[in-house]
Amino acid sequence: MTTFLWAAIGFLIGALPFSYWLGRLVLNTDIRRYGDGNPGAINAWRAGGWRLGVPASLLDYLKGAIPVGLANSMTTVSGWGLVGVAVAPVLGHSFSPFLGFRGGKAMAATFGIWTGLTLWEGPTILGTLIAIFFCLQRSDTWAVILGMLAFFVYLALQLDNITLMICGANMLIITWKHRHGLRQIPRLRPWILNLSKGLR
Repeated sequence: MTTFLWAAIGFLIGALPFSYWLGRLVLNTDIRRYGDGNPGAINAWRAGGWRLGVPASLLDYLKGAIPVGLANSMTTVSGWGLVGVAVAPVLGHSFSPFLGFRGGKAMAATFGIWTGLTLWEGPTILGTLIAIFFCLQRSDTWAVILGMLAFFVYLALQLDNITLMICGANMLIITWKHRHGLRQIPRLRPWILNLSKGLR
């Protein structure tokens, strides 16, 4: 019962479309008119710059960090029950019932849930890996997917089935939300191409 309750709370909090609401409140505009059409923090940045992007990103991050952190540290939720509780905010953000089950790409919420699970370790490793792949090639989408995949490998080396299952479910949702961007073939950054030419 406790597990179901925390999963429901996490999904509900995750589903709150803060970025969309902030766009309406601050700019009187629908942020889905910008960028890729998603109601997430990235389009809040595109619509209103840092003044809208910073609070939108923070709120989307916290709606993953707070419920998962509380469930992980203050309740008896553990083991396989933690999988559903941890994934719930990402699922809620991605398929928000407040927006007709169309939500954002859930990257801020993803960093939030890994903060709730591991404090600094998960978001630091994941953020570093995504940054590395972004520096290596030009596609934001592929940087995210490859970063998540490398993070999955990192967790696999720790032999923790629970966190591995959470990461796998998280990665499936992220991949689905980024599916359109995956049609673009990743291209290496010019500095790598120039480096490879210099080594010949």
